[in-house]
Amino acid sequence: MKALNVLYAFLGGALVGCAAAILFAPEKGEDLRARIVSILKRKGIKISDEEVDALVAELTGEE
Repeated sequence: MKALNVLYAFLGGALVGCAAAILFAPEKGEDLRARIVSILKRKGIKISDEEVDALVAELTGEE
């Protein structure tokens, strides 16, 4: 039971951290998406802006 409480505390902290990161992000969403595309292209992964938008929508639950 104690291990379950630790897991819940960890997950809660992770969610709060993610929310804070999104709220205090120094870049606009458009700039961040462009940066993601640029990094992926340097790694040899070709992705379109539409695919990035679809991925972001899927990850944020805004489909």
